[in-house]
Amino acid sequence: MLRDPSSKYQAFPVIDLPDRQWPTRQMTSAPAWCSVDLRDGNQALAVPMNVGQKLEMFDALVKCGFKEIEVGFPSASNTEFQFNRRLIEEGRIPEDVTIQCLVQAREDLIEKTVQSLMGARSVIIHLYNSTSPAQRKYVFGMTKEQIRDVAVKGARLIQERLSRLEEGGTRVTLQYSPESFSATEVEFAKEVAEAVMDVWQPTPGQKMILNLPDTVEVAMPNVYADQIEWICRNIRDRDSLIVSLHTHNDRGTGTAATELGLLAGADRVEGTLFGNGERTGNLDIVQVAMNLYMHGIDPRLNFGRMNDLIGMYERCTGMTVPPRQPYAGELVFTAFSGSHQDAIKKGLAGYDAAAGAWDVPYLTIDPQDIGREYREVIRVNGQSGKGGVAYLLESEFGIELPKEMQREFGPLANDEVDALGREVSAAELREMFQRIYLERTTPWALHHFHADGVDGSFRCRASLRRDGAEVVVTGTGNGPIAAFAEALIREGGVVPFEVASFREQSLSSGSEATALAYVQIRSKSEGRTCWGAGEDTNIELASIKAVLSAVNRLGGGEKA
Repeated sequence: MLRDPSSKYQAFPVIDLPDRQWPTRQMTSAPAWCSVDLRDGNQALAVPMNVGQKLEMFDALVKCGFKEIEVGFPSASNTEFQFNRRLIEEGRIPEDVTIQCLVQAREDLIEKTVQSLMGARSVIIHLYNSTSPAQRKYVFGMTKEQIRDVAVKGARLIQERLSRLEEGGTRVTLQYSPESFSATEVEFAKEVAEAVMDVWQPTPGQKMILNLPDTVEVAMPNVYADQIEWICRNIRDRDSLIVSLHTHNDRGTGTAATELGLLAGADRVEGTLFGNGERTGNLDIVQVAMNLYMHGIDPRLNFGRMNDLIGMYERCTGMTVPPRQPYAGELVFTAFSGSHQDAIKKGLAGYDAAAGAWDVPYLTIDPQDIGREYREVIRVNGQSGKGGVAYLLESEFGIELPKEMQREFGPLANDEVDALGREVSAAELREMFQRIYLERTTPWALHHFHADGVDGSFRCRASLRRDGAEVVVTGTGNGPIAAFAEALIREGGVVPFEVASFREQSLSSGSEATALAYVQIRSKSEGRTCWGAGEDTNIELASIKAVLSAVNRLGGGEKA
């Protein structure tokens, strides 16, 4: 890299717009949307979609609610042309959907495009030519006047052919793009656009689309917004235009440029699913729509079956959705950080849909709204904490660890996960819990237990195994657990301890219901605490096993 990049690169000049209005505006409704997946996204694929794949994607876009779909560049190849004809001749286009086709300002290409659209109900013919200084200088070797004449000639060639479509019952909307608008002088972009308007004569009742593409991001998104507002305020007959945006992502700010462009006065947005397109890609139309949704604005697009949409996209394009892609990525509703997991767990538990707006920490929207499940929200690796561990055990297996026990088991599980150096599944966490607590049967293991009593006075008799030998103990207390603790201490030789906490839960219902008991004990001599857990169809036996689990984990509890 250059030590002084200013010797080679320059910042794009700002627009003279001292009284700009867009910074104080707020979006209150969705724009008109146009998917360009089947053209702009398709041309960026190493292996373009075949007709079958394009048909599948077209149907999916319709299901999402797109009313305008750019179906291709019919003059570019026979595949593109035949795709148009199949859509039209097989009646696959719903009555409320308009198809759009792109064409350069050349007579042979315009003629083939018109032929491909014969018989369609509603179409947009999208004419473009490039207008930026670099394109004028290096690509075309043309003056501004010559570039303007190219646009005007193309507009006339289309105008001359409209009657052929309209006589067949086709409703036609005309669209013009000064390609590379983002790098074009706004005064010249206005001049060329108005020259095209002179030919097409749009009216408030028959508007034309003026598409102002951020073909290559060359400036910060606020500069693009200034360009849009300048055009909207200075072009003539604004009420006869639908101002459209088509942003790319070269600087990583395609979404920001689009949102600011809408604040600046645009009416319509072109983009692709998940940002597919040349170089760094087009605008991800899912992002802008879902950004509106999370602010309570109906986006007029439905991404409620996000996983199905991703599957279709990856199958048809051969591309993949990055795991961190906003809203769609595999990991976007996932928290590995322990504090984040704990906040999500508490937020999900406390959220009351009837009480107010969605406000769960770290989740911008409810994952269920786009077909995701809460079990995908929290996953565990070496960076995780007790909250995530507890959430997975509860959500997957119904194991509701007491909060104090979470503080003990969380670090133990984290140490094991950290040693593995990878993410672990809920089943693996369940195995850790079972091994650390439920299977702690040495040195003490329960063989038989019986207790009876009334009015707070219980007596128990327990048969235990220690190092393979049977040990029988008896004890009294105000309950079965207290009686068993007394028996272990007095007759089993266990270091004196007290039960500090006890909790039980049912894991299932019915006659074969399984109970889980959690017991925390405290050494009377050292003050150390330790948790144990027991599982049994009999809740009393589960609690006795939990006491033994805690005693074994505390070090066996035997006297010196």
